[in-house]
Amino acid sequence: MMETISIKLEKGFARSVEKFMKDHNYHTKTEFVRAAIRDKIKDLEKEEALERARKLFSSSRLKTTDKQRHEAGEKAFEELERELQ
Repeated sequence: MMETISIKLEKGFARSVEKFMKDHNYHTKTEFVRAAIRDKIKDLEKEEALERARKLFSSSRLKTTDKQRHEAGEKAFEELERELQ
């Protein structure tokens, strides 16, 4: 079941949405907005995963050996890869 939401856009912005949806073969505004929201969520998930990887890598540099840093880096990238799939 889908939930209905309502949004209001300034006229100029609404015209931009219509132009881009037509230019990129979206048949409805709903389809365009859903795709935009999905893309934004995916971008935010990538940012969060990268931040976790940065923190993990940074914390691994405090009192660790080169081997431990390497392992932490591999773990961070494996986690990032899982999240981006």
